[in-house]
Amino acid sequence: MEITFENVRDIIVETLSCDAEDVKLETNLIEDLEADSLEIVELSMALQEKLGAGIEDEDLEKIHTVQDILDYIKSKQA
Repeated sequence: MEITFENVRDIIVETLSCDAEDVKLETNLIEDLEADSLEIVELSMALQEKLGAGIEDEDLEKIHTVQDILDYIKSKQA
């Protein structure tokens, strides 16, 4: 499956129970969506399950925005 903003946005909305219009490329997961560390881990697991591309545990602290998620996943697929 191709990794697109829309795919990632839908997973974020489902996992973090937020509104789709609140999720943009520059949205900060912690500051804007008020996600805690457990929710970030749950988001990574949901990405892995639905897209086959999660975020390694040691890299989670580097992920701040939706763009970071897209960049990270695409870099791992290259």
